[in-house]
Amino acid sequence: MHMHSFTVCGFRSLEDVRDIPVSTPTILAGQNDGGKSAVLAALAFLVGNEQLAEDDRTYALAPSANAEDMASLSRCSTTWVEGLFTLDAWEQEEFGLPAELCVRRRSTADEAPVLECWAPLADDDRLRDPSKLSLAEVRTLAKEVLPDLTSIKRGDIEPMLRKYGMAHASTAAWIPAPKGMDRRLPRLMPFDGKTADPDGAVKTALMGRFQAHMADPTLQGSLQTIEDGIKDRLQNDAKSLCEHIQSRCDDLAEVYVEPEVSFTHSLRGTPLRIARTKGEAVGLNRSGLGSGRRISLAIWEWNSQLLAQEELGDVDHTAEPDSVEDAPPPVQTIVIYDEPDTHLDYGHQRKIMQLIRDQSALPHVNVIVATHSMNLIDGVDIADVVHLRLENGRTLIERLGTDAHDEIDGHLGRIAAAVGLRNSVLLHERCFLAVEGETEQRVIPMLFGLSEGQSLQSAGVALWACFNNEGALHLARYLVEHERSVMLMVDADSRNLPKGLFKAARLQQFFGNAVDDVVRFVGEPESFNELEELFSDDLWTTAANDLWPKDEPWTASDFAAQRPGQKFSKEVLNMLRQGSLNGPSGKPDMMFELVTTLTSPDQVPAQLREIFSEVRKLAAG
Repeated sequence: MHMHSFTVCGFRSLEDVRDIPVSTPTILAGQNDGGKSAVLAALAFLVGNEQLAEDDRTYALAPSANAEDMASLSRCSTTWVEGLFTLDAWEQEEFGLPAELCVRRRSTADEAPVLECWAPLADDDRLRDPSKLSLAEVRTLAKEVLPDLTSIKRGDIEPMLRKYGMAHASTAAWIPAPKGMDRRLPRLMPFDGKTADPDGAVKTALMGRFQAHMADPTLQGSLQTIEDGIKDRLQNDAKSLCEHIQSRCDDLAEVYVEPEVSFTHSLRGTPLRIARTKGEAVGLNRSGLGSGRRISLAIWEWNSQLLAQEELGDVDHTAEPDSVEDAPPPVQTIVIYDEPDTHLDYGHQRKIMQLIRDQSALPHVNVIVATHSMNLIDGVDIADVVHLRLENGRTLIERLGTDAHDEIDGHLGRIAAAVGLRNSVLLHERCFLAVEGETEQRVIPMLFGLSEGQSLQSAGVALWACFNNEGALHLARYLVEHERSVMLMVDADSRNLPKGLFKAARLQQFFGNAVDDVVRFVGEPESFNELEELFSDDLWTTAANDLWPKDEPWTASDFAAQRPGQKFSKEVLNMLRQGSLNGPSGKPDMMFELVTTLTSPDQVPAQLREIFSEVRKLAAG
């Protein structure tokens, strides 16, 4: 079962928070006490081992009560967390449920939590939850509605009764989840960066392996045999982990972990001990904080390798073929990092971000990161950032609702304010792209996104429109003087300005030997004068017939005829205005509308793709 998003109702400050994405990765950002930890705890309540306490229930205020009257406050009667899931083929067959499914865990004040799914509700009451029937009743019902079913085993009959009931249903409702569905829910692997607790990180990492080994169908036999098999495997995993820690912390002479396994107590403990002098082992709680943080990072690195190995299929190939073939696909893993950058310098923060990227690239793995770090926030697509804020004691979420460049900037600004950063600090992007004016300001974000598959902001690029080519030149000069990464992109006809600012000699005065690294003349390699000429006659023709139609369709020759002129954009604008009742109002609108018709990266002119690639490399440092 693969979760795509989840909704929380009645959990701490999350009175009604909807559609929190589970992405690759999802970044939770916002002010302290804004609800980040509550979101993670709510997720653990749905798919993990989080127990709901009375204090977890949101206070409900009677509509007629005064908010300041504490006597009027009471806890909400029902708390639930609902996830949107996709079921794989094995799960669809096993549970008799559709591929897209909503599943929730619900708890009322006087009842234990229950796992439910939204599914067709059988018209026959007896078919709604066959698990509540006695074996005799199940067999009698099967004879009645499934006369061709020969098996008398409850495990064979119940799924068939559920499937029959759903096929004969006229309504849908929340029904008890089928037996075994809880074992197919995603597993959580939480890593807390705030406590610098490597012992906890070791247990989390090895608990993932423990769960994977427990689900391995190749482990058969008595309880003790299985326990011994699990312990042997964990010892090998722990040995690999210890070797990795030593490779990253070369001042340690010995590192070892002795897993303690019991089915009664699950994975009871994984005490980590280290030694800087061989034979003088000590518990980590007797070592320094610096060691703890470095070791925690090494553990997270090892966990990333572990997840990658699982994706390759960690199967015992000596087992019986049928047992491996019948094994269900791996469950989704959701790795949770709670402020992983705490106490880490910038270099280690970059390592954390790379770990997150590596883990997010695995098909069955998703990552959620709660952080205040703008470095981490800037490292992902802005659409995957969830901004949490408190309003009247309740958490609200803000997500990007459009790809428009201005709205991305506004969203980033709200995040920056929430984490205590000035807007000027927000503009610390690793590279600046200086352009001439309104036309470039409107179309470059769309062209960059189409070419590179991400927004300028998520790539760490700040776009500056400078009213004209001279303004762009002066901005680029200023940024270079202050040792910032910058690229200046102007039309090739800028070389002909009366002041001669873009002559080779003047540019040499401004940028020295870095001229070729800083300045790009758009169109020059193809002997064009301006941005508009880079787009082929065929693209112009397709756009014109779609956006600015006339009595007779436009042809490529109509646009080719405008190229010999001094100003292609001006000639085309005049032609479209004269030929079509819907002609563009001006050059910026004309180019913006043209770019909206592009659908694939190869439609972005080659020179622009090269510039965008270079800008990304600058931003990557």
